[in-house]
Amino acid sequence: MSERRRPVDRPRRAALDVLTAVRTEEAYANLVLPQVLRKHRLEGRDAGLATELASGAIRMQGLYDPIIDACLTKPRLQPEVRDVLRLGAHQLLSMRVPDHAAISTSVDLVKASVGQGPAGLVNAVLRKISRRDLAGWVDEVAPDRSVDAYAHLAVAHSHPRWVVQALAEALGDDDELEALLAADNAAPRVTLAARPGLAEVAELEAAGGTRTSRSPYGVVLEGGDPAAVPAVAEGRAGVQDEGSQLVALAMADAPIEGRDARWLDLCAGPGGKAALLAALAAQRGARLVANERQPHRASLVRSAVRAVPPGAVHVLAGDGARSPWVPGTFDRVLVDAPCSGLGALRRRPESRWRRTPEDVDVLVGLQQVLLDVAIDSVRPGGVVVYATCSPVLAETTEVVAAVLGRRGDTDELDHFQLWPHREGTDAMFAATLRRRPLA
Repeated sequence: MSERRRPVDRPRRAALDVLTAVRTEEAYANLVLPQVLRKHRLEGRDAGLATELASGAIRMQGLYDPIIDACLTKPRLQPEVRDVLRLGAHQLLSMRVPDHAAISTSVDLVKASVGQGPAGLVNAVLRKISRRDLAGWVDEVAPDRSVDAYAHLAVAHSHPRWVVQALAEALGDDDELEALLAADNAAPRVTLAARPGLAEVAELEAAGGTRTSRSPYGVVLEGGDPAAVPAVAEGRAGVQDEGSQLVALAMADAPIEGRDARWLDLCAGPGGKAALLAALAAQRGARLVANERQPHRASLVRSAVRAVPPGAVHVLAGDGARSPWVPGTFDRVLVDAPCSGLGALRRRPESRWRRTPEDVDVLVGLQQVLLDVAIDSVRPGGVVVYATCSPVLAETTEVVAAVLGRRGDTDELDHFQLWPHREGTDAMFAATLRRRPLA
């Protein structure tokens, strides 16, 4: 069989399909990846290889692109060819793939996906890349750290510079910044939540999991497909980062006086927190209203809560900024506000390249509106938890301060900020507030 007709490696073809969908359709890698794996009939190690290739190439493109450009004689490059080169660079610099295998499979891939024309270029560029290790290339292409430390870290750890600066401001100390950026580039663990009253943690441990240290319902799955775990398949448990679990528990466990029967998840999609809260509500004789503005995301919430007794949860498709309920209806409210998502860069690798500072400005306005609505929706003496999957100060403490500063009827009880390099979770923020009881 001639080299030209050599079959393309299926995991690499699948990874390229993911990169193409992310680039051309603005798809999310974690959502399109399962579809692509099914299309190419990949399981086990092959599925793991495709996942690492796609996620790693997207995550690290802020470093790989300058390396690729340094190896080009002409600046212009077809986007499809650049995708293949990113996959090749990831294999050469960040995986234990032999150089000859990384280069030859990339050449086969570009022949199959683009044509014979760019095969020689792909071969030449990847051979140049293979002559240095990752640290050597960082020294070559990253800006001088002594001149602009944030610009250096932005390239070395493949984050936009503005994100590096925003994360540094949120940390309050540059000493941990490099550890945080490195943690953003580590593949996240698959964590499950046993929904109380529906599944036991021991059941998830028996499926190959290890208990988490902070959430009493969390189990880290050491390997395999989470959908193959019976409790997950049946909706009695779900894939949920431990930080997300802790946000839901902050709302459910905040001290409260008086009635505790009406709970609200104001922005419930896609439903992980709502499912945990609904299960807890069922155990405590309460009822959760899970509200989600977008109908397709409300459908995801319904799927997530399908195992919860129907009387414990009601899913509503409505605009959280225009609440249809009477003010003061609820005893507990969670507002997990739409945000930049910069706290979940480990599992959403494309987010760092799509968000801009202007996006944050727009989101802050919406976040303040939603927090106001949440406070209006809770009775005097009730509690509100404001949460974001972002550590950016403009989206976290500054939102809380702005809303409380103009209201005068609500107090902050507590807040926490989680970090991937400290707690091993997404960088979730949560502030617990209490609306003052009537005099």
